[in-house]
Amino acid sequence: MTVYNDESGTDGALRRSLGVSRRSFLSTCTAAAATAIAAPVIGASPAFAQPASHKGHDHGHGHGQDLVPAAKRGIILYTVRDATGRDPLSSNLPSGFREVFKELARYGYKQVEFAGYGQHANAPGGSNLETVEGAKLLRSWLDDYGLRAQGNHGFIPSSWPLNQADLDQFKRTLEIANILGMDHMGTGGDPTGSAYRADWDVAADKWNALGKIAHRAGIKLYTHNHDAAYGFLLDGGPLDAQGRPTRSSGIRKLEYFLKVTDPKTVWLEMDIFWAHVAQYKFHTYTAHDGSQRENIFDPAALVRRNNKRYPLFHAKDGVVNTTSGQGYDMVPFGTGVIDYRTFFSRVGEKNYRNPMVEQDNAPSSTDLAQSLNHARIGYDNLAALRK
Repeated sequence: MTVYNDESGTDGALRRSLGVSRRSFLSTCTAAAATAIAAPVIGASPAFAQPASHKGHDHGHGHGQDLVPAAKRGIILYTVRDATGRDPLSSNLPSGFREVFKELARYGYKQVEFAGYGQHANAPGGSNLETVEGAKLLRSWLDDYGLRAQGNHGFIPSSWPLNQADLDQFKRTLEIANILGMDHMGTGGDPTGSAYRADWDVAADKWNALGKIAHRAGIKLYTHNHDAAYGFLLDGGPLDAQGRPTRSSGIRKLEYFLKVTDPKTVWLEMDIFWAHVAQYKFHTYTAHDGSQRENIFDPAALVRRNNKRYPLFHAKDGVVNTTSGQGYDMVPFGTGVIDYRTFFSRVGEKNYRNPMVEQDNAPSSTDLAQSLNHARIGYDNLAALRK
């Protein structure tokens, strides 16, 4: 296994983080919530995010510099998937890609990230636009409304080594990405769901090969994270009954992936919400010698150590919920406690990063306009971030 860089090593003493101290955080919670959070953090500074009152939403007042330039304000269409999937013959609300693009542009968005190319069959272009002709139609609508396609959570071959059918389909997705004008193409899943280094080595081999194919097509291939991918790698200590390691060096899975993939051909999209969930969940590990050690995850520091590897973000917000098992519940962007002003200030490179507003639970079966309303709120709050 080739190790491509060593700039993402773990610092077990890391304490600087996105949020407030444990004492400050607990002061904002009820006594019951404070009791609930005490167990998982085991006396550490859990690095929770800032309360919303610290975020300084001063959009429209002209104070400071934009942390997210207007041309970089984007949204992943998964947030409004109910609107693209809506039947235009049975609703006066925006329906299908063309009308949703028009609405998002009206809010101010300049970029979109696709989550597949399907829409309602009655929308212009039909149900499946994952074809060359469909991509040309989508591109014409994007151009009409001044939008730029910046990525897609689409097809990553399941086979390895690649079979011919998967390779052909992967190349078709790259062709569609180029028609749409994307710089990046990726997936919504982790490279592997495993905790074991051997499986991450296999995943790295596969992504290095796919990254080269994408690079030849002029596309940056990226993988997207959930919380588990920032958990600790099992890479040593006693073996279990299946001969697998049971303890960790303290290196996180995606940190290892960054080391063993080629920085010229493999890229990452950090979902900042799920990185905070990982910060909450994965702060101690059992070392190779059996001792319990602490390592508080600092998402912004990881981005800074691997600066150009993170061209894309999912910007989704959360409020604290210490009974959920993940520390946060999703809310519209800018209405929660994740301190995006601090995060974007720390990671810098604002003309390189592409933040995409996302809210998994924005669609509603009772308020059919909710997802688009939350998209509008997300845009306003993204635009409000200044330093």
